[in-house]
Amino acid sequence: MSLYRQLLEREKDGNPIKVGVIGAGQMGFGMISQIAQIPGMEVTGISDINVEAAARARDAYNLHKKQEVIISSNFKDVIQSEDIEVIVDATGVPEVGAKISLECLLAKKQLVLLNVEVDITIGPLMKKLYDSAGLIYTGSDGDEPAATFELYEFAKTMGMEVLVAGKGKNNKLKISANPDSTREEAKRNKMAAHMLAAFQDGTKTMAEMNLLSNAIGFVPDVVGMHGISGDLDSVISDLDVKSNGGILSQHGVVEYVDGLAPGVFVIVKGQNQAVAHEMNYLMKKGDRDHHILYRPYHLASLETPITIAKAVLNQEYAIAPMGAPVSETVAVSKKEIKAGERLDGIGGYCIRGVLETHSEMKQNAHIPIGLIAGNTVAKRDIKAGTFLTADDIELDENTTVWKLRKLQDEVFANTETSQSITKILI
Repeated sequence: MSLYRQLLEREKDGNPIKVGVIGAGQMGFGMISQIAQIPGMEVTGISDINVEAAARARDAYNLHKKQEVIISSNFKDVIQSEDIEVIVDATGVPEVGAKISLECLLAKKQLVLLNVEVDITIGPLMKKLYDSAGLIYTGSDGDEPAATFELYEFAKTMGMEVLVAGKGKNNKLKISANPDSTREEAKRNKMAAHMLAAFQDGTKTMAEMNLLSNAIGFVPDVVGMHGISGDLDSVISDLDVKSNGGILSQHGVVEYVDGLAPGVFVIVKGQNQAVAHEMNYLMKKGDRDHHILYRPYHLASLETPITIAKAVLNQEYAIAPMGAPVSETVAVSKKEIKAGERLDGIGGYCIRGVLETHSEMKQNAHIPIGLIAGNTVAKRDIKAGTFLTADDIELDENTTVWKLRKLQDEVFANTETSQSITKILI
């Protein structure tokens, strides 16, 4: 039975899926408004540090569905409510996401993430713990990683060889973007200035392809990816190996392209002569060795209810880490930072994220950007463009995200450690 039919059944039985939402900003507000139009699903709790934002989201929701909705500035009130069975983290903040992930695990609630930032930092650990507890831990449909993952799974299920998987970048790369430079545009688009800064400085794109990498095992071909400009025809030849005239040193990579936004894509190859011939016939692009499968949109938080339904009704996820980290988004200074200066986080003034492999991160002792939280302070003067290490900054080891990341590093150090620690915790 389709998800929609299952939701109709839940509506008919008077047993709708009861959703709690943490974060009532642009993404949370849009998702809450969308759920108001969906049968068999209702929002019964909203939390935001700005309780007025939570109230606005509730009021917009109640224009279409009249019901009691818990409102609180403390996310624990929503997570611990007996009237809620699934939580959506729409905060986008790694430290907050770490606390939410842990609280949901203890409360035995399914968790849907509109928080790629926490997923790339401690997602492999949380997926392992949620699996052990019989709970769903998942990224969201509509976000580019899950939309690309869906295309990847589609192609692989047909027996295609997938060579490249990626997304179009929605705006020009401005590596020095900060809340001041984005404030006016963000205001026009009714979004937070720091969120737009994270889009423009490339952190969000790096994080999204990081999550995709961890889900399918593909890696960035170079640190930060190539980020070429192109269209649906040019990228097929450009995103090929050098021996074929392209720019890649290997296939099996994640990538982003300026010119394909707001879509996502995979580049595929038929694995025998008959399939290759059929692809040429069906795609109507002439004789090609490779073809691009392209979805020209992603509807972000508006698709999140699909993930909620998958998680609750079918115990399925939209996207999740496949195991140990494959790639990492590491912190790079956006400006000169003085010794003793406190570093702000993602979308701020101090740092941006750059994608590299997990092995490169370990080899170079780089710091995952999601760990820049709490009272993180520069130990010495840092030049702009520096890949940060422990020699440069002092991380706040009192943060929840740092503690969980430390545990994740121990869990995936080797199989024996992984099994013993998981048994102790669960």
